Amino acid sequence: MLEDLKKRLVDIAKKADKEGLCKHKSGNFSIRDSKTGNIVVTPSGVSREDLTYEDICVVDINANLIEAKAKVKPTSELLMHLEVYKCRDDVMGIVHTHSKMATAFSVLNKEIPPIVYEVINVAGSNGTIPVAPYARPGTVKLSKSIINPIKKSDGCLMANHGALAVSNNIEDAFLKACYIEEVAEIYYSALMINKGAEPETIPLEELSKWKYPDEINLK
Repeated sequence: MLEDLKKRLVDIAKKADKEGLCKHKSGNFSIRDSKTGNIVVTPSGVSREDLTYEDICVVDINANLIEAKAKVKPTSELLMHLEVYKCRDDVMGIVHTHSKMATAFSVLNKEIPPIVYEVINVAGSNGTIPVAPYARPGTVKLSKSIINPIKKSDGCLMANHGALAVSNNIEDAFLKACYIEEVAEIYYSALMINKGAEPETIPLEELSKWKYPDEINLK
């Protein structure tokens, strides 16, 4: 069932591991099927090195397990994925990582401000990457904690936990997770160079003015 989606999900999970966005058995990933509404999701406790499409679970929006070919369980953070799908009809792919720099800022409960244009690929209407309040992993409270940030933004930090990125496809969600980590790294470097002083940010009105250059002739 949904074999193509399972294989896409495995590719993204392995790519996230290779890129250093999550290591060992951390992080989790999912894709929503546009036809059935069912969700393919990574399993709990399987390393990315060993992960195959047969390890991917299929669940419905109410957390009922529909299919698991191997002796695995869906990720313990399944409820968080389902909550995102419930509150965002446009979301079809979710990437949750434990990337180092983004997680460091999540530990500080510190939003990432609009210091470079790449932030517009992820941030909400105020140009910042928000932080969801702390909740214990795997709990209903955690699944509820991300609702407000993810309604306003395609990415957020999760306090003392990691980062979450969403999009209308899993590949773009992965790219947004990469942007979160890259902007976090730039922000950290700027703070260090500036001896802890906050760098200047790009004004929100300036961020909103970006468009593809009219001077480039595409005809």
